[in-house]
Amino acid sequence: MKLATAALAALLAFTAPALAQSSPDPAKAEGGQFQVDKTHAKIIFAFNHLGFSTSYGLFSDFDATLSFDPKAPAQSALAVSINMDGIVTTVPKFDAHLKSPDLFDTAKFPTASFKSTAIEVTGPATGRITGELSLRGVTRTVVLDATFNGAGIHPMNKKYIAGFNASTRLKRSDFGLTYGLPVVGDEVTLTISAEFIRQ
Repeated sequence: MKLATAALAALLAFTAPALAQSSPDPAKAEGGQFQVDKTHAKIIFAFNHLGFSTSYGLFSDFDATLSFDPKAPAQSALAVSINMDGIVTTVPKFDAHLKSPDLFDTAKFPTASFKSTAIEVTGPATGRITGELSLRGVTRTVVLDATFNGAGIHPMNKKYIAGFNASTRLKRSDFGLTYGLPVVGDEVTLTISAEFIRQ
């Protein structure tokens, strides 16, 4: 038992300095051009199912670029491209239905995109990212509530990383996704978390 405790203490002592390289203070962040790390990025969607439960799924395949200027956040820019065929709910029949003409019609509309048009700082580590979301051939203005998680040198790959969370709510009917209304919820919540690698 003493040996295990000593080993754990040694492991924590070894890893703590590496983990401390990430700072949650935006004032200490470095800017530049960033590319999303697909292995540490998710877009999760949620909607009400018949009033009984909340259904979840995710978009598993997307690219994103970020021009990040922590000294002038309003000058930053975000662009995202989503492969709609990569939608996953863990229910194969539902995945196939989501991709069908009833809903996303991925054969006709294979990608969705988001491009920021304005960024507003709302707190020490928070902001609002306004942009144009194009989905299923329809473009609407969407606002993301974003939080800066931290930035620094990754302890494993030694690259400079910046991490963010974001969320928004939208109506799927605004994009022509009307199948199942009104018994299946119209409002969809998007929850996003992503790490970006400086290029």
